[in-house]
Amino acid sequence: MFSIALDAIYAAGIVATSPVWLYRMIRHGRYRHGIAEKFGAAPIRKGPHPVIWVHGVSLGEINATRTLVEQLHSQLPDFKIVISSTTDTGIAAARRLFAADHEVFHWPLDFTWATARAINRIGPDLVVLMEGDIWPNFLAGCNRRKIPVAVVNARISADKGYPRYKKLGPLAAKLFNRLDAIGVQDEAYARRYKSLGVDPSKIHITGMLKFDSAEVTGNIEGEKALAQAMALTGEDRLIVAGGTGPGEELILLNIFFRISKGHPQARLAIVPRKPERFDEVAGLIESAGWALARRSEYPDGCIDKVAPSAVILGDTMGELRKFYSLASCVFVGRSLVPMGGSDMIESAALARPTAFGPHTFNFPQADALADNGCVRVADPDELEITLNHWLADPESATEAGRTAQQYVLSQQGATGRNVEMLCKLLGRTPAEKSGQIATDTI
Repeated sequence: MFSIALDAIYAAGIVATSPVWLYRMIRHGRYRHGIAEKFGAAPIRKGPHPVIWVHGVSLGEINATRTLVEQLHSQLPDFKIVISSTTDTGIAAARRLFAADHEVFHWPLDFTWATARAINRIGPDLVVLMEGDIWPNFLAGCNRRKIPVAVVNARISADKGYPRYKKLGPLAAKLFNRLDAIGVQDEAYARRYKSLGVDPSKIHITGMLKFDSAEVTGNIEGEKALAQAMALTGEDRLIVAGGTGPGEELILLNIFFRISKGHPQARLAIVPRKPERFDEVAGLIESAGWALARRSEYPDGCIDKVAPSAVILGDTMGELRKFYSLASCVFVGRSLVPMGGSDMIESAALARPTAFGPHTFNFPQADALADNGCVRVADPDELEITLNHWLADPESATEAGRTAQQYVLSQQGATGRNVEMLCKLLGRTPAEKSGQIATDTI
């Protein structure tokens, strides 16, 4: 009866929100792909190999699965691994990272019949959910088929997620206790799950996967081609604003207008978080009086020349790390506005001096990074002061970047702990060393 009630609620929700998603479908091209898969037409299991189903909601969660999928594939070579995502950006990232070796598909809507169809077609032996994307009907379907389900990289925010689940009372405990294991990022999250009534034996402190998936290096493959295409020279001091949200681009353009007067070698690259905003941000740049250079119009090897004063718009997918690698300093967006922040680990791992605003509730690691090389600014004025300082004092900027990179290195190891937890769910003894295979438990 509960599942039927949920189906009715979901149907009503789709009808009620139809003007919004129909507009986005027509205007921005969202939700058009993988419609059959969203209604359960997942890949059909073939052959005798057991299957691990890994799911990440969107781009950030999929990027964080990279090292997890690699180690699962290494330790459990007899298993087939399939990857799903909910959003178009997540699917694009999953295909870029995994399509050569693993099947990628859209996550089913949480209707009883859609989830049942997907589960039956895939026939997973284990389901791994990233961070906490838990849907009641899907979880119930796995429980009925005795398929173990685990959450890795789990978190539950103090200001949003936890109060909402607390209001559910015993229902929250019932939902989470249907999971077989929860690998949480830190002790604070573990306490919140326990206070919701989750069985403590299911909770494991395994750390944050994003530290492991970050490329801790000084350079990224393809950055030289990007620099050449965008006419960036060794003399330029590039400010990269990555993962920006509505309201931030105009702030950055105003800051850059003032900064460029004192630093004539400064350049600005803006990489919005949402692809559907590329045209909007292009319009903002031109309306502010700047020449515009869209990365999509200057691909690698392009012979056309970018104007030296042009503001660069990163309007391609999968190149943010390249931009960060070319940066003299970085601002990580969706943080000057109350949107929860974008991922600041990527730029820190590249040893780039990194600033972000006060609104980082989606990234609890921001506080620790702010104590280890990165800078949290309170407002646009502080951001301008910080960027000016780094441009005027390259040695200070370099030291800030190195400190942040060392912190990222110190936090790595979550992948191994999560793989150990998952191996035990499958009745395997985890490998003791890298490159070894997990063995059957005796």
